[in-house]
Amino acid sequence: MIAWLGFFYHPFWAVSTALLAAVVRLQMRNHWNPQTCAVRLTGKTAIVTGANTGIGKFIALDFARRGARVILACRSEARGTAALNEIREKTGNSDVHLRLVDLSCMDSVRAFAERILKEEKALHILVNNAAVSGLPRNITKDGFEESFATNHLGPFLLTNLLLDLMKSSSPSRIVSVSSVNHKKDVTANSVHPGIVMTEVMRHYSFWIRWIFNFIGFFFFKSPEAGAVSTIYCAVAEELEGVTGKYVDSDCSLTLPIPLARDAALAVKDFEFCERLTSKL
Repeated sequence: MIAWLGFFYHPFWAVSTALLAAVVRLQMRNHWNPQTCAVRLTGKTAIVTGANTGIGKFIALDFARRGARVILACRSEARGTAALNEIREKTGNSDVHLRLVDLSCMDSVRAFAERILKEEKALHILVNNAAVSGLPRNITKDGFEESFATNHLGPFLLTNLLLDLMKSSSPSRIVSVSSVNHKKDVTANSVHPGIVMTEVMRHYSFWIRWIFNFIGFFFFKSPEAGAVSTIYCAVAEELEGVTGKYVDSDCSLTLPIPLARDAALAVKDFEFCERLTSKL
């Protein structure tokens, strides 16, 4: 037994792990670099949900650096304000604003959209980034499971409420941050950012978070790297007019799983979500 333990504690394993981590990180390098993209967003308005931390904050930071009017759609006023101040300071762009919304609450989504429609003359980019994972089972006041409401129904309703404004502002883009699990005047694409070290694991137990963070230190993307594929969908010139696509974490157009390509199922899902949200 001791001999076997000695085998596993051999320096070979530490070196092998380090080499494997280096190879994985090299493979995770995106084919597209936002820092070499000269696209400016001056005169454009963008909304990023969940922009107070993680991927969302780096997406908003990139848009602000490009000169956009950026609206941070956040649930927490304190965390949203902190992100707002940080982005303004780092970019020198004062046209960055905080608007509160709880995507799990359809009334909150409607109030947010109503304010946007009242205050904004145009909307060119909508990034549905906010998501939760590992929540204990909880039913919202609307009668929906909280994760389903936050990750699916909230973004669905928000997009539909803002769609006419985006059509009148075309060319415009909708980018929905999805997962590997997962009308021509407005393009809409889904993107897989990769496995990213963000706060999305905050609702899991300590040990699961510890294991995730330990493994992630070697193999997972940083929030800044995870934001790249979403920024690509939102600003890359080569995606002008490209819609209905799925973009992988390396900024490559790829096919999602067969279930996600089922057109009949997509229609049923849309109609189902439409019925659910229209009753509220």
